[in-house]
This record gives sequence, structure tokens and C-alpha cells, in this order.
Amino acid sequence: MTTTFWEFMWLILLSFFLLAYLTVMFRIVVDLFRDEQLNGVAKALWLIFLFVLPMLTALIYVIARGRGMAERQHAEEREQVQAQEAYIRRVAGGSPTDQIARAKQLLADGAITEREFAELKEQALGHFSGSPGRAAAA
Repeated sequence: MTTTFWEFMWLILLSFFLLAYLTVMFRIVVDLFRDEQLNGVAKALWLIFLFVLPMLTALIYVIARGRGMAERQHAEEREQVQAQEAYIRRVAGGSPTDQIARAKQLLADGAITEREFAELKEQALGHFSGSPGRAAAA
């Protein structure tokens, strides 16, 4: 059995719409569970209607709650970006000046020795200038 060009194009078009439909359905289900203002009964009803009348329910959901969907998605994206930035700031350890000041405070408190202070200072300056430093070579 051979397929014609137009049958192949029809298959691609149907595949595109199936993928778009599944994407919308997945986004609706995720949004239902993400929404903290919607109670459990309402969530259950939306899910039941999504299984019974999927196309109509999806259309109604997107029209009725589309703005809220977008707002919840943007809020979650902002939270993720803020968490990522906070993690990067915490892991990066600040500027070399901050690192040396913290090491000097540790030296003044007696928590580290003069040799350890010199190593921390060299490491901080090495990371700043882009050279590997002694800690990276070890």
C-alpha cells in the first residue's frame, strides 16, 4: 500500500492538531491543580467534564479562566527565577572583596589560621582574575 503526498500532508496536519489538543489538555489539568483558590469539588467537576466533553470543556475553560491561567503561570515562572537567582547568589559567594572580608573576620575571631587566611585570599583573588588558583589545582 502506497500513500500519496496529500495523505501524508493530511497525516502531518492531524498529528499537529492532536499534539496541540494534548498540550492544551495537559496545561488545563496542571492549571487546575496549581490553582489554590479553586476548591476540590470544582476541580473534580472540571476534570469530569474534561473526560466527558473534552473539546467543549477545554474551550469553556480557556475562555473563562484563561487570564487566570496566564497569571498563575507567570507567577510560578517568577518564583522559579527568584529561587534560581537566590541559589546562584548563595553559591557564588559574592565578590572577592566580600570573601576576603569574611576570611579576615574569621581570622580575627580565631576560627582560621594566618596560613588558611592567605589561602582563602589567594583563592578569592584567583577566582576574580579568572586564573585557576591553588584550590582548583589540588
